[in-house]
Amino acid sequence: MNFQHTEDRRMLADSLNRFVSEQYGFETRDRIARSAQGFSSELWGRFAELGVIGALFDEANGGFGGGGFDISVVFECLGRGLVVEPFLDTLMVGQALARSGNDTQRALLEGLIDGSRIVALAQGEPDGHYELARVQTRAQRDWHADADGGSWQLNGSKAVVQHGEQAGLFLVSARTHGADDAQEGISLFLVPRDTPGVNVRGYRKIDGGGAAEVTFDHVTLDLDALLGTAGEGFATLEYAIGCGVLALCAEAVGAMDVAKDHTLDYLRTRKQFGVPIGSFQALQHRMADLLLEIEQARSAVINAAAALGAPRTTRERALAAAKYSIGRIGARVAEECIQLHGGIGMTWELPLAHYAKRLVMIDHQLGDEDHHLERFIALGRGE
Repeated sequence: MNFQHTEDRRMLADSLNRFVSEQYGFETRDRIARSAQGFSSELWGRFAELGVIGALFDEANGGFGGGGFDISVVFECLGRGLVVEPFLDTLMVGQALARSGNDTQRALLEGLIDGSRIVALAQGEPDGHYELARVQTRAQRDWHADADGGSWQLNGSKAVVQHGEQAGLFLVSARTHGADDAQEGISLFLVPRDTPGVNVRGYRKIDGGGAAEVTFDHVTLDLDALLGTAGEGFATLEYAIGCGVLALCAEAVGAMDVAKDHTLDYLRTRKQFGVPIGSFQALQHRMADLLLEIEQARSAVINAAAALGAPRTTRERALAAAKYSIGRIGARVAEECIQLHGGIGMTWELPLAHYAKRLVMIDHQLGDEDHHLERFIALGRGE
């Protein structure tokens, strides 16, 4: 198999890396991450103009990419700059729209790709434990006597909704029938932020940006709010979140590369006993081990990107393996790079501390390493 990127992907990576390097330096990123909004609308629009969002979707849906390697190229570049703009949820919601939306719903993709519409995936629940099928939010069909055929009543709560305060539209998973942990009976709904009964409580995240707790209290939705077929939303949700898992893994590889480069620079310049500490054999061995681990993580991401279009079991096992590897290796990279820097590695002013923090937090998004190890084993048993 040829793992060389196409000319278009190489050009995209070069352009995006250059833009992030020149326009999204650490001070700029830190200011954006600490801002009330948690991301920059201006830079979000400029990313859209560069075609970065369009690279996440295929031509049939208004983009020019959409494959596993397109997603990984984009997010690896974003990881190098610790970019906090809402790429992840735009990808996941957009993939769900592209996979299961009707013509009217897929038309929303234009606003996602040009950056004019902010969306968020409202999937995780306080007692969800990363399990996609554990959905307690309920949607009940209300039948009306008039000709419109009725409506949906939505009740429940969602946790850690990324950019929930800024999103104008939520993609919400809700159960229309079945047990709380059954794959059957999960439906997906498009819910505008300003719908009566939608309550959003935002908060700051430790690694920058913001998230929110979102509750739905007797929210009335039109029938056309349903995405796809009632009770059959799990497959769409699983694929969309699988795209998100791949994106996070690629982002982590980009962040690892920068943490590694910063550490190598420090080892070459920091001196003890009149010589660079990088000349000490014990530190050389630790750094060599770290480089091997990062390449292992990169290989796992390549495997997951190649499997994104494969049958479900092959795809999900490759994604689970990559997320497990990223969780384990990301934590080690964060720890080793900080230790090799010494006390200065913990300071807020040094970019390394922020890369380490982001690597640790990526492990907890869309399932940590323990969750994905169990999932990999279960998929191997055919569960």
